[in-house]
Amino acid sequence: MCLQIPGGWLADRFGGKRLFGGCILLSSVVSLLTPAVAGIHLGFFLVLQVLSGIGEGVMFPAAHALIARWSAPKYRSIVVSTIFIGIAVGIVVGMLLSGVLCDFGFAGGWPSVFYVFGMVGCVWSAAWFLLCYDSPSTHPRISSEEHEYWTTVLGSSNLVERPPTPWRKLLTSVPVWALAVAYFANNWGFDTLLTCIALFMHDVMGSDMTKNGTLSAVPFLASGLLFPSSLLIDWLRSPGRLSTTVVRKIFCASGFILAGCMLISSGYTGCDRALTVVVMFIAVGCNCISFPVVAGNQLDLAPLHAGTIMGLTLSVGNLATIAAPHVVGILTSHRSSRSEWQMVFYLAAAIYAFGAIVFVVFGSGECQSWAGAVSVQTTVTATEQPVFYTNDYMIETFL
Repeated sequence: MCLQIPGGWLADRFGGKRLFGGCILLSSVVSLLTPAVAGIHLGFFLVLQVLSGIGEGVMFPAAHALIARWSAPKYRSIVVSTIFIGIAVGIVVGMLLSGVLCDFGFAGGWPSVFYVFGMVGCVWSAAWFLLCYDSPSTHPRISSEEHEYWTTVLGSSNLVERPPTPWRKLLTSVPVWALAVAYFANNWGFDTLLTCIALFMHDVMGSDMTKNGTLSAVPFLASGLLFPSSLLIDWLRSPGRLSTTVVRKIFCASGFILAGCMLISSGYTGCDRALTVVVMFIAVGCNCISFPVVAGNQLDLAPLHAGTIMGLTLSVGNLATIAAPHVVGILTSHRSSRSEWQMVFYLAAAIYAFGAIVFVVFGSGECQSWAGAVSVQTTVTATEQPVFYTNDYMIETFL
């Protein structure tokens, strides 16, 4: 967590390609070495895990630095959501594949998990370094038409400039800290759900472990709502509809408030397991409504400093990720009764409400005066026809 802000700054100043790709490569090498090191000494094993954490700690800020130069502003909610959906899918596939490899894999079972994932990561890293570039302006194989497109939607200065970070203005920016509070609230609520569903189903609803695993997984299928909500956000931000600030505030507040209400309701569903699962499913879905705001608003405030802002807001959000499970444990340590779980849900709902209020009052979707971004035309008139531009990694539809 302590490297997220420096990682974001490095990505903004020097480009996210090497930083992001290097993080994946480092984690992959660590994965390959883990089985051998685990059998030598616990201390060496812990050192490898620290190295893996160092690599993963700067991935999100580095990704935002790349998104700022490889996405049109009008599509950024969709781009951010697509990336985070990929992360969720990767976690699910990784967990399923790990189980299969542990039972049927080579090298004794469990070591094959590390070898397979490590090799996949190394191959991916090689492709990344060969194909990825920090911005369209540095891409050697980009067509002149696509370069013209990116210059139009981003501005030539935004493609090449890497201005010094205005630390004083950034750290005293009210919208930045409002976003950090919203990120904290989002992570607190989501991690409470992530932590408590299985425990709540077991301790209060009396589910056995087999049913518990199934019932606990069902609510997270609602993560599929992430992409439709981001589509709606970007559609509402289109010309002639609503401003980015208004849309961001509506989705943040509605997602947080509805998720908090669903959490509170889950404490009063009695012994009806199906109803509890439905209520928590809705709670996760409501959290997904607000997620494109807390994960994409950094790009609204200062695109050229999005990595640094992501590092700051993610660091604040990770404080909730660390604290929420401990608070759940403290509040339910006595008997893990329904009344104790109701306190857990009320606390999460209160934090949701606080985050919504702070963001609605102090948040913004506008580029800040200190951002150093160049004002360019980012919209297209209705008379223009769709034009498709392609390069090695993306297809951009200009509507």
